[in-house]
Amino acid sequence: MTGKPTPLFLERRSYRQRRVIDAARLLPVLGAVLFGLPLLWPRGAEDAVRTSSSILYVFGVWLILVCLAFVISRKVEDEGDGSTDTNDEGRP
Repeated sequence: MTGKPTPLFLERRSYRQRRVIDAARLLPVLGAVLFGLPLLWPRGAEDAVRTSSSILYVFGVWLILVCLAFVISRKVEDEGDGSTDTNDEGRP
């Protein structure tokens, strides 16, 4: 041992895959915050948000979360394709 620690180097591909997986893990938290946001809107007053607007908001958030989950899942699949070692028969 030379006594000098070697610098930590992460491959770009594995680093990106980890960040994509982190984004996938944070997606439910983002969804919970966005779905809970209408609970803070004013109710029972003249400036209350209409129910139809609330329903459109919830549907829009749901649609955005579905699209984000689709994009993230495709990224995880794309990044994961070359990361496993396979033998000649194509099995891990």
